[in-house]
Amino acid sequence: MQTIVLIYLCAVNQDFLVDFGFFQASLAELVAVITGLISVWLVKKENVWAFPVGGVSVIFSAYIYFKGGVYANAGINIFYFLMNIYGWYYWLRKIGGEKHIMITSCNLKEMLLYAALIVILFFGLWYVLRKMQNNEYAFYDAFTSSLYAVAMWLMARKKIQHWPLWIIGDVVMIVLCFFLKWYFLGFQYLVYTVIASMGWMEWRYKITGTKTY
Repeated sequence: MQTIVLIYLCAVNQDFLVDFGFFQASLAELVAVITGLISVWLVKKENVWAFPVGGVSVIFSAYIYFKGGVYANAGINIFYFLMNIYGWYYWLRKIGGEKHIMITSCNLKEMLLYAALIVILFFGLWYVLRKMQNNEYAFYDAFTSSLYAVAMWLMARKKIQHWPLWIIGDVVMIVLCFFLKWYFLGFQYLVYTVIASMGWMEWRYKITGTKTY
């Protein structure tokens, strides 16, 4: 924990840049990308350690988004952090003699409920963000944040429908990150999309009753 805090303080206070030749990335961006990719891969493999690793990623991501003026995505990372704690607890629960929580699918009623929640969150966030000065990315910020908030909850609950929500949001974030010249983060979301697509297919197979951890 002390090492993580030290890296965080160095990243946000010194804003250390790493030069890759054709673009630069801050230390905070590098840590967010590396831990984020590891976390998504662990979710794909249904490994509970995805949550503590993901918690590190969202702390650094929150700083990056806030600094770049993408406020909803910055704020939503606080929710992600709490969901990482909850997901870690929930995935380790034992119910009905099962060793671990099984992957399940939302029924039609649940899918309609979560779809409505995404719409409500989107318009609520968009309304608030439009009132803020110098927030020209309010629409995209609200759209991805509403998708990610529901996706994070579904992931913590081990529902397979979280994967398509991540994929849609990641595609939008790829475009936004490259527009903002956050090339390393843009690459991260590109890899996220690939891993999420693989994870969706893998979970669809596992939902028949098999699991890996």
